[in-house]
Amino acid sequence: MTTLQESAGKSATTKAFLPHGGDTVSVKFSREARLLKHADYRRVYEQGRRHFSANLTAFYVVQPGSMGPRVGFTVSKALGDAVDRNRMKRRMREATREAWNGFASAVDVVVNPKKTVLKAEYRVLVDEMRTALAVVGKQVAAGQANPRTATNVSRERKPKPRAGKEPR
Repeated sequence: MTTLQESAGKSATTKAFLPHGGDTVSVKFSREARLLKHADYRRVYEQGRRHFSANLTAFYVVQPGSMGPRVGFTVSKALGDAVDRNRMKRRMREATREAWNGFASAVDVVVNPKKTVLKAEYRVLVDEMRTALAVVGKQVAAGQANPRTATNVSRERKPKPRAGKEPR
């Protein structure tokens, strides 16, 4: 039985993908290069900034004291069935792997693909991801990627009363 790398015509190494580049085979993102906890995703969404493009939205926030960048992917159920959602994640993961080399900012990035990812050409996805990472890196270097304050993010909202019903 052949491995994935052998069938692709590459050497059969099992080295994990390194976030700082190198000449390793991109099998997967290392554990240190991925967002793993729900709290991390929530912090990026609530305190982070956004970069929009035609096929994706990148949310990012500076992670002080971090060893390097971390990435996560989310796809809403509104974008399609499980097959489509998994295909979107696979395409975005691979585009991110290719665009990730040389990106070394201490930042957490969450990528939300749009429905157009399914039909877009792979080269376009890689270019958009490179652009998004370049924008994120530039914002971090300029000190403009600082987290938003919590008062601007999570405000307690009172539910609106229903029509025809008296509030309790």
